[in-house]
Amino acid sequence: MELFDTATVLTRVLTSGVVMSIEKSDRELPGLERLLTKRTGRARAALFNSRTGALHGALAGRGLGHGDTVTVPHTDRESLAFLAWLGLTTETTETGEATAYDYVELTQENADRLPELAAASTAPVLVVDLTGLGFGPAAAVLTDSADVWARAERLKIFGAYDLRTMWTQEEADADLVPGVQFNYRLSPLVAACARMALTHAVRPAATLGAHS
Repeated sequence: MELFDTATVLTRVLTSGVVMSIEKSDRELPGLERLLTKRTGRARAALFNSRTGALHGALAGRGLGHGDTVTVPHTDRESLAFLAWLGLTTETTETGEATAYDYVELTQENADRLPELAAASTAPVLVVDLTGLGFGPAAAVLTDSADVWARAERLKIFGAYDLRTMWTQEEADADLVPGVQFNYRLSPLVAACARMALTHAVRPAATLGAHS
């Protein structure tokens, strides 16, 4: 993304007066969620401020946690160490064996291939790492399951559930309250830049088609 585009996005968010992720009037996070569901063909998206947070959300969304053994796609040592810290025993595979989630790592070079990469996913949950777009740690959990989405979203402090009731001190859904919540909520600034990068990623192909 060009520096001018980045400056335009940052100016829009900063001048909106909504720069904190706990604002009910934020439009950047829902905008990125809509774009990701459209590009991946999944019904629901939960945004996280790190890859590890999204991995946690994907597994918690499926009801997996401390003491469970899970098969995961081949991943880096840091992610495996984090899953071990959560109390999970992991088995990795590269052979097409069914996994607890599928994983896509986006960069500026492959961002235009997100629909193609997502179409190859067969797991109930898809984790899309947006960090490689260049605007800071960010990731998303994509799923067609309302239950998986709800459990993943509820894992976040000031996630969608907390924002519904944060001024009333009531619980939106007591059955979904996790033992511990985490500061996994994504910044609107990062979300806005990631959305712009993904939007620009398809422009060359669209332009080429217009002149063919």
